[in-house]
Amino acid sequence: MTVANLTSPAFDLKAITRPNILQLEPYRCARDDYKTGVLLDANENAYGPSVCTSTVALSSDVSSLVSSSLIAGLNRYPDPHQEDVKQLLCDLRNAPNKGKSDIIPLTPDNLYVGVGSDECVDTIIRCFAAPGRDKMLTCPPTYGMYSVSAQVNDVEVVTVNLDLETKGLPLRADKVMEALSRDSSIHLVYLCSPGNPTASLIDAESVEKILAHPTWNGIVVVDEAYIDFSPVGSSLAPLVTKFDNLIVMQTLSKAFGMAGIRFGVSYASPAVARILNNVKAPYNISSLTSTLALRALSPSGLSNMHKNIDAIVRQRARLLQELPKIPGIGNFIGGNASNFLLVQILDKPNGVPSSPTALRLYETLAESKGVVIRYRGKEPGCVGGLRITVGTEEENTILLEKIREALADIYSS
Repeated sequence: MTVANLTSPAFDLKAITRPNILQLEPYRCARDDYKTGVLLDANENAYGPSVCTSTVALSSDVSSLVSSSLIAGLNRYPDPHQEDVKQLLCDLRNAPNKGKSDIIPLTPDNLYVGVGSDECVDTIIRCFAAPGRDKMLTCPPTYGMYSVSAQVNDVEVVTVNLDLETKGLPLRADKVMEALSRDSSIHLVYLCSPGNPTASLIDAESVEKILAHPTWNGIVVVDEAYIDFSPVGSSLAPLVTKFDNLIVMQTLSKAFGMAGIRFGVSYASPAVARILNNVKAPYNISSLTSTLALRALSPSGLSNMHKNIDAIVRQRARLLQELPKIPGIGNFIGGNASNFLLVQILDKPNGVPSSPTALRLYETLAESKGVVIRYRGKEPGCVGGLRITVGTEEENTILLEKIREALADIYSS
């Protein structure tokens, strides 16, 4: 099967990769080549873990996921490559395109897995942006860890705001293109789709337009942490087989409800994935994490995920309908393609968006009503903004009641 590579002719992976990373000899262990036998290669404790099955009482729910044999084997380092988990992740993203001749299926060679998406964010910056020299571009309002990781790595951030005057806060691809044309030191573009905190999808055409920039040499990173709350087929992960300068990040934290195991994934061309894997710690994913990830990606795990997504989508629709009925609730900012909503709080019923009022509501809910949401009123285009995660039916009932009470108290005072 031959599929055209659509990467910009200006893309040169070696030119944007830090020289020390290109010259890196990745850490290798004997377990890369030999996984069975009398294992005396890694200075492990051959007598087993200090916490073993004879001294650990597991609940029935946990024991069904974590076997006693796994616990007994915790004295051994985990699989450094996670091929079985990677294959299931490929199967998941290949499924919507099955049978399409113009899409090359993803394989484990396209994957790098990290300790949550945050490790993926950091690893990408460390590979492709030299400290004190190179830059990265973000599109506020967006996820705050991009700029935090950039600062940790001494990489300057260039910002091109989303279209703050248009409903849904869409990406301004033309403005991004202009910024890339002006500054060749920008090596990375970080996009969030669905956006955090906007909950809006970025259309594939805009991303492809940036990827095909005729003169810019860099990588576009699309963070799809919330993609499974969007319509099926929304993920851009399959496009990494067409565009060598695209990385798509995902996670098991959101739709899979596995935030506690810290498991993130980056889909990329084999060449880019190889560089990321060369940089990672040799055993960055624990045995417990990979076992739980395998269960989450199994047929029964996927069935549970889809059932929970359906429930969240129903509750999201409920909040979209019920929140505007509360005096003092303004418009929804952004979209509704995620498991949260970004809503404006007004200075009075039928008033104007007010960040001070939103902040006061946020603090009142947390300190005296027992409900914690997120204040986003300082973000560009988010005046009066509060980000509300979609909870269970019971949690949302409490949320609606407490917001009504708190706003009434605020306005009366």
